[in-house]
Amino acid sequence: MTLAADLIGEEQIAAYARDGAVHIPGLFSDWVGVIEEAIDENMRSPGVYAAENVTDKDSGRFFDDYCNWQRIPALRDIVENSPCAEAAARIMGSRSAQFFHDHILVKEPGTSKTTPWHQDAPYYFVDGTQSVSFWIPIDPVEEASLRLIKGSHLWEKMVLPVKWLDNDEFYSESADYLPVPDPDREPDKFETLEWRMAPGDAVLFDFRTVHGARANMTNRRRRALSLRWVGEDARYVERPGRTSPPFPDHGMTAGQRLREDWFPILWT
Repeated sequence: MTLAADLIGEEQIAAYARDGAVHIPGLFSDWVGVIEEAIDENMRSPGVYAAENVTDKDSGRFFDDYCNWQRIPALRDIVENSPCAEAAARIMGSRSAQFFHDHILVKEPGTSKTTPWHQDAPYYFVDGTQSVSFWIPIDPVEEASLRLIKGSHLWEKMVLPVKWLDNDEFYSESADYLPVPDPDREPDKFETLEWRMAPGDAVLFDFRTVHGARANMTNRRRRALSLRWVGEDARYVERPGRTSPPFPDHGMTAGQRLREDWFPILWT
C-alpha cells in the first residue's frame, strides 16, 4: 500500500466532502528537507510573480511566489515524485490528478499581517467540483495557523476575491459574489477549522473553501508550500477580469480541459 492510500481512507475522504478540508498528519514528513531547499531557492531567486505583502503599517515580512516548479529542481521533484498526486486524486474522488500550480508562502517572525479570508476558486480560470489545495508547513505551526470555514465549499455563491496587500477588490464587478466573511466578528455564524501542525503535515482543502491565516507574531519562521491540483471534471472558465496566476497566452476556450502541456496529468 502507498503512503497516500495508507493515510487517506474513507474517513478522510468523507471529512473532505463534508467539511471542505481535512488534516493529514505526516503526509510529507519524508519531504521536509526537499521543501526547505525549494523555498530557500525560491527566496534567493524570486520568480516574476513574487510579492511582498506587508505595508508600512505592518511589521515583519510576508513573501509569496508561485508558478516556479519548472525552474526549481527541488520543487519539480516534489510535484512529480512526492505522494501529492496520488493523494490529490484520492481526496478529490477523481481518476486522475492534473497539476495546476505551486505557491510558496513565508511569514517571518514578528509578521503582523494576516492572510485575508478568501477562496482560491474565484482567482482561477478553472471550475469544477474536483479540486484540492495542499498547505504543507515545514515549521511547527501553533499560533500562525491556517484557518478555514467549515462547509463553505458548498455555498451557492463564491466570495469576492481581494488583493492581499491592501484587501481591495480584485474584480471591479462584484454583484455575483458574496462579501468577504469575518468569522472573528460573527463567530456564531461561521464554524472554523484550525489545526496545530508538525513539519510535513498537510491540510487539504477544496478550491471553494474559504480560508485565511493568522499573523506570525512568534519568534520563528512560518514557511509553507501549497500545491494545487484539479480532477477530471475541471474545465477552463472565463472570469470578470485578470486571473491569479495569470498564465498569459494560454489559448484555451471556455469549457475546455486545461491543456496538458502546461498542466500535466501526473497520476491516473
